Amino acid sequence: MDKQTQVIHAAFQHPDAYHSLSMPVYHTAAYEFDNATEMEDAFCGRTEMPDYSRVSNPTVTYFEQKVKLLTGADNVIAFGSGMAAISNTLLAVAASGKNIVSSRHMFGNTYALISGTLARFGVEAKLCDLTDIDAVESNIDANTCCIYLEIITNPQQEVADLRALARVAHSHQIPLIADTTMIPFTQFSAKELGVDIEIVSSTKYLSGGATSIGGLVMDYGGLPGFGKRMKTEMLLNLGAYMTPHVAYMQSLGLDNLHARYLLQSANTQRLAEMLCTLPGIAKVTYIGLKDNPYHALAQSQFGATGGAMITIDLESRDACFRFINQLKLIRRATNLFDNKTLAIHPASTIFGNFTDEQRREMDVLDTTIRLSVGLEAVEDLFEDIKQAITPI
Repeated sequence: MDKQTQVIHAAFQHPDAYHSLSMPVYHTAAYEFDNATEMEDAFCGRTEMPDYSRVSNPTVTYFEQKVKLLTGADNVIAFGSGMAAISNTLLAVAASGKNIVSSRHMFGNTYALISGTLARFGVEAKLCDLTDIDAVESNIDANTCCIYLEIITNPQQEVADLRALARVAHSHQIPLIADTTMIPFTQFSAKELGVDIEIVSSTKYLSGGATSIGGLVMDYGGLPGFGKRMKTEMLLNLGAYMTPHVAYMQSLGLDNLHARYLLQSANTQRLAEMLCTLPGIAKVTYIGLKDNPYHALAQSQFGATGGAMITIDLESRDACFRFINQLKLIRRATNLFDNKTLAIHPASTIFGNFTDEQRREMDVLDTTIRLSVGLEAVEDLFEDIKQAITPI
């Protein structure tokens, strides 16, 4: 049976008293037990019965099980945001005196976490070109705890060779950790590419149109003890577990994710091709375009679709601001993979608190606009972009 069919019909952990077709939302903090032994077993992790909704909730567990079914992960843990999923993962693998090998091409808050926040606790960031395997090798030492990357960097759209990075990581007995938010896990298998720990901002494609904030960590068993530490230390001590209402909404989004994504990615492909013909745009960057330098590698890793993010470069920062101000249909907003198309100027917003030098090092340009393409008619999106580029 196809996995999409399986996930739509996934069974509840326990039968619902009213035979509900949708998993009920268990808005409760605590659960009653029949006796002390049953309570002890739940709190010590010897049964799957929930003990307290900060660390276990039936609605969230159901969502995690559906993701586990689709990905083949050994363990899945749902968090309150994508950043919570990233920070909990890195705190679980790192320690004072350790270092993380990564790239300067990262989402702004992730970059700040790795190079700033974790550094205050004695974790070194060793940032290099992850597309250069020799550079990666030269940065790994006895204190390296992982290689961390985004499979398509935001907003640079760089794609590294996951299979090659996995070989390097595993030769040094360290895990490869990948944020795969840019392409849904319904389209490819991170596990088959050698990823040991997969992180997803479920706020994006999974939420079904930006309905809620969430994050996921999928553990593929590449780091002994990681799953146990996440459940018995990170969840218990840091308290970033997903809420039941969010899990309910994202379970619904998961059921129609595949259908929505196929339309969204098809829209993005067509729009990118149309934008290449539009005067006033200096550059269109999208991995689905055949002349993109990462096109072949991306297709070999993630399949035929290229996701739903495009960047365009205009002549200047002022031109970018004029463009954003003149949009009529496309929304001026952050986030990715909403049902609505969104536009943002990354350098002045997401990366606005970094210095000019830091932005240059991260290749975040003043001339770049990021577009998250939604489900609207492509012709309407193109016409809005066309009129927004035209000088007043």
